[in-house]
Amino acid sequence: MIAEGRVSVNGKIVRELGTRVDPLKDEIRVDGDPIPTGAPPKLVYIMLNKPIGYVSTVSDPNAAKTVLELVTQVEERVYPVGRLDADSAGLLLLTNDGEFANRLTHPRYHVPKIYRIRVRGFVGRDTAARLSEGIDLPDGRTAPSDLRFIEYHDPTQSTIMDITLYEGRNRQVRRMMETVGHPVRELTRIAFGSLRLKGLLPGTWRKLRPEEVQSLLDEARPTPTPSIDQRRDKRPFRPRNSPKPAAVSPEKRR
Repeated sequence: MIAEGRVSVNGKIVRELGTRVDPLKDEIRVDGDPIPTGAPPKLVYIMLNKPIGYVSTVSDPNAAKTVLELVTQVEERVYPVGRLDADSAGLLLLTNDGEFANRLTHPRYHVPKIYRIRVRGFVGRDTAARLSEGIDLPDGRTAPSDLRFIEYHDPTQSTIMDITLYEGRNRQVRRMMETVGHPVRELTRIAFGSLRLKGLLPGTWRKLRPEEVQSLLDEARPTPTPSIDQRRDKRPFRPRNSPKPAAVSPEKRR
């Protein structure tokens, strides 16, 4: 259309390809008809406390509920940053800023995400060391992760702990724990970078403050994954209340 002389800018025909214009200031016409430009969409950043049962997609014909059903009264169309499985809960970001979403989800930026999990059985130091150093999965070895012991719940025979990932694979936490013999019973993402899941009831959301957005962008810089020694010094795994050993009869002891 430009080569044919059908495009004009501020009343003058433009024939040079690559001519720069400002859509907010210049009048652009094709065949004499003005091209509506308007202002660029307002960038929106949202933190949602996702409940169990909602899928982290814009639309899914096979899903009963999507997270967008929870984000009401938002004029701009937003998209989830990464995902949380339907059977997982917690902190989920949504935005219409594609560069922001890419920075937070691309593995080269190593933005940490913390998950509070309840798993079957008692997770001891040896298993924690395996998880910290990486687990071999069918799609490759996982990056090193951090672990923090919370408690062992004797009535349900389950361990509650926090695990920090610096990458994001499909159902990664669940697959890691299944591999080491401690299937996940509950999973909630409690932190994404510097953001913490505080003050939001399940199913509710709020917009991020400008300083929170900037803090996340500052964290999303290409950096090497912390070494195993650095992580162990910072966040040791110290079970405080391991399960009591079963009583052994004198005959068995002999």
